[in-house]
Amino acid sequence: MLFNSAEYLLALLPLSFFVYFQLTRRKLLLAGKAFLVLASLFFYGWWNPANLWLILFSIIVNFAVGRRLTVKLTGTDGKTRRKLILLGGIAFNLGLLAYFKYADFVVGNLNGLMGSDLPLPHVVLPIAVSFFTFTQIAYLVDCHRGEAQEYDVLRYFLFVTFFPHLIAGPILHHKEMMPQFASARNSIIRYPNIALGLFLLSIGLFKKVIVADSFAKWATAGFDQATTLSFFEAWAASLSYTFQLYFDFGGYTDMALGSALLFNIRLPINFNSPYKAVSIQDFWHRWHMTLSRFLRDYLYLPLGGNRRGVPRTLANLFLTFVLGGLWHGAGWMFVAWGALHGTAMVVHRVWRNLGGAMPQLLAWFITFNFVNLTWIFFRAREMKDALKVLSGMAGLNGIMLPQQWSKALSALNGTGITFGPWLTRIEGDHWTVLWLAGALVLVLAFRNSNELAPQSGRAPVLRFRWAAFCAALMALSMVAVLSSTYSEFIYFNF
Repeated sequence: MLFNSAEYLLALLPLSFFVYFQLTRRKLLLAGKAFLVLASLFFYGWWNPANLWLILFSIIVNFAVGRRLTVKLTGTDGKTRRKLILLGGIAFNLGLLAYFKYADFVVGNLNGLMGSDLPLPHVVLPIAVSFFTFTQIAYLVDCHRGEAQEYDVLRYFLFVTFFPHLIAGPILHHKEMMPQFASARNSIIRYPNIALGLFLLSIGLFKKVIVADSFAKWATAGFDQATTLSFFEAWAASLSYTFQLYFDFGGYTDMALGSALLFNIRLPINFNSPYKAVSIQDFWHRWHMTLSRFLRDYLYLPLGGNRRGVPRTLANLFLTFVLGGLWHGAGWMFVAWGALHGTAMVVHRVWRNLGGAMPQLLAWFITFNFVNLTWIFFRAREMKDALKVLSGMAGLNGIMLPQQWSKALSALNGTGITFGPWLTRIEGDHWTVLWLAGALVLVLAFRNSNELAPQSGRAPVLRFRWAAFCAALMALSMVAVLSSTYSEFIYFNF
């Protein structure tokens, strides 16, 4: 089920809120938690009920392994057994992920390398498999480290399946969620949390259905439909996807946090104005923050982090980002995207070690344009699609200006600049430029929803204004929701 669907906004979310607090008001706390688990499984199974067996199987196995890891085994043999149990649990999770996400990719590449004709398994990717797998790997590692102990199977089910985070994160830590699920104080309605939750829901829905989906049509036309792109068309297509992804994932994150707040659960912040970043490291401290945390804690640091000398540190950085790119999808374009970011992180680390510095505005300009260029590989289906956009951005397919400017700019005739239909191959017009300029101002000059949200609950003078603002955004968004087909969030199938 999608956050931006009428089924979720008008049925599942309000019904879950009402039933849960009716149960907890009657002191039926276990029944309330059980209901949230059932509601979450219904939410997950809405898309394809056949996938329910996978998440249930994964939860049961991981809970059993986690319980085993919490048993204190002393001596060398005990430590070895616990390590083998952990490795077995991780192998189970990665095996599930590898089969469902990478089986076709591996077989297809083997056929290409070996000239064989092995049949592709055509495995259908279950939604959320990457997210609930990473969440549970983190849980097992924390159990092995003695940082997590869970003996309540119902709370563990709720930890993994809680529907506001299930489909596309945030990737959670056991220790930051379990105290909230166990708190009796969170079982009563808390109106400040409702205010904050509705604020984030309205902002997030608007970002998705009004802003992100508006940029999507220009990005789709440029990447998937046009056969060639002129200079301005290519830049407009690239920037359209850059802003589509920003508002799509930012909107999802707002709606996830807002939905959870209605139940008094605070999910970790996962998105913090990433296009304000002034370095590639700063960008990854702001973009998909819980994924960055997972890759740092459970991949980069176990590889050795920065503890084994500069060459090893740089290799660990690069490998972490390559694998992070592959996590996003089974395709070489994702690997290329990860490798580019890994290379940028290596360059940044060397530059910093050498004491390099530059003006902040220049640092932002380089970072933003690097991120924009690399999103091309993230979005393109094949390398030829990426090269099509990149060649257009380099001006190799010509520069065209609007026909109505031909008289005023007649001096440009003979310079290689032509006049004619402008932005038509991406189905754009002058409004496209205004949308792009407005989006740039919005992401750079204004505070994000995480910074604004506390005001709706703590500043009495602004309460009515914020309520009216949220109501207007929600009304506009619901018109779009009810009058068009739903578009998936970009991270929906990662």
